[in-house]
Amino acid sequence: MTSDVRAQGFLRSLSQRVFPLFLIALAIMVGLTARVSAAEYAALVMDARNGKVLHATNADTRLHPASLTKMMTLYVAFEAVENGEISLDTLVTISRNSAAEPPSKLGLRAGQKIKLRYLIRAAAVKSANDAATAIAEAVEGSEAAFARRMNRTAKALGMSRTTFKNAHGLTASGHLSTARDMTVMGRHLFYDYPEYYNLFSRERADAGISTVSHTNARFLNSYRGADGIKTGYTSAAGFNLTASAERGGERIITTVFGGRSTASRNAKVAELMDLGFKRAPNRVAVNKPSRPPYMGKESGNGPVVVASNQKTPAVASKIIRVNISVAKSPIPKLRPRPAIAPEQETILLAMSSEILDAVGEAEKQAAKDAELAAAAAKAAEEANAILAAVEAEKEKLEAQQAEAARAATFTIPKMAPIPRPETLQLASVNPGAAVVLTNPEPSAPEVVARFSTSGDRHYGVNIGTYGSEYEARKVLLKTALSELEMLNGTLRKVVKSNRGYQANFLGMSEEQAALTCRRLDARGLSCDTIGGT
Repeated sequence: MTSDVRAQGFLRSLSQRVFPLFLIALAIMVGLTARVSAAEYAALVMDARNGKVLHATNADTRLHPASLTKMMTLYVAFEAVENGEISLDTLVTISRNSAAEPPSKLGLRAGQKIKLRYLIRAAAVKSANDAATAIAEAVEGSEAAFARRMNRTAKALGMSRTTFKNAHGLTASGHLSTARDMTVMGRHLFYDYPEYYNLFSRERADAGISTVSHTNARFLNSYRGADGIKTGYTSAAGFNLTASAERGGERIITTVFGGRSTASRNAKVAELMDLGFKRAPNRVAVNKPSRPPYMGKESGNGPVVVASNQKTPAVASKIIRVNISVAKSPIPKLRPRPAIAPEQETILLAMSSEILDAVGEAEKQAAKDAELAAAAAKAAEEANAILAAVEAEKEKLEAQQAEAARAATFTIPKMAPIPRPETLQLASVNPGAAVVLTNPEPSAPEVVARFSTSGDRHYGVNIGTYGSEYEARKVLLKTALSELEMLNGTLRKVVKSNRGYQANFLGMSEEQAALTCRRLDARGLSCDTIGGT
């Protein structure tokens, strides 16, 4: 009897201990199952040059974008810097809200001050959530206002199935996007802000308080031509990636939602990239996406004032169109003037400011046009001089070839040259003095180059290899005249190699060389950056 009681007590104690563990294990299994099922797969492959879709699977299904959201956060930040709302060197004071964001994070502290440029690097390279929220608060004053601006911008970009609730991409109700919309977002980043695009390919970056490493380093190092853009992960989203790669003038952008792991996601993106390069034509006219109009900061509850000749911004608020034309009256009747309402006065003041700004811009443009005209005239003068020199050299070469052909018809007797004496004695104006010359040793030729290495202008571009020096110089001149603003002040240089004559522009910064190649590629011209050593 005693043993039965003890056995029953033992079983009761065991069940009390094991049953809670069983419930915990069951909850974990259910949670894992929910996570796996929530991460639905979607993908889209696009030819970045013209926006043509090369492959799509569930591309318009609204899913959790995770940190792909930060592409829009950074796009809005670039727009704000470009339009003078904020500068890269603005010191941003970190709020408690920003400092409290969960990882991935830079480790910012409430009350800390840090430059905007470091927050941008941390968000782009490390995908830091605290940095993304700090950017939002610095640009718009609050993350909620910034999210509304993100949605206005998304609508202007054509991202019709995207809704943002925050700046970092952590899972929130209604915070959704699609593989198609995120691919469109990546394409606009590349074409609208090329000066910032290199951020997305940096393996490491100085973020002010620490050096951060890229979350997509594995794919960047393993796939040939990969140079961006953004990773994302949450349990609800799975492993997401929008990637871009360039090979031989072809650029492919691929987005994958719902990867099961970093390795499997990267493998799938590589597979889709290969498919894209296989299906994309070798040559195609570049059709850049239209850049949306600048709408600026949120205007609060008041109306947005838009001039009658401007495009209406996509803002869900009342629009007042200001017509600057004046109605004519042949014989106006005198009547007492009513006081100007404050709202009208505000509009008139805004109009006068816009007129003054327009006049100032026109004056600046006129000065710039005059400067460009002078530079064009100078370049044309240099071009004519070089062409004349090339033609003269060509005629001289043809004359030498003709003379050599005539000389070949005569038999020239072989004659040994008279050896030159080791010393020569010359006459001198001073009696008894003599000047003795000996055979001097030949001096090494001095090589003089005009390649400017001042500052950081150690880069250049190569626009092709040609069969003759004349043809190479001709292409250089033609390109210089067509891209005068970009290539003004660079050095045109032809370098002879085993393959022919290389046409180069030298004396550029790294960014100028990269931007020049993008402009020439957009016109269907061959261009490669050189230098940097």
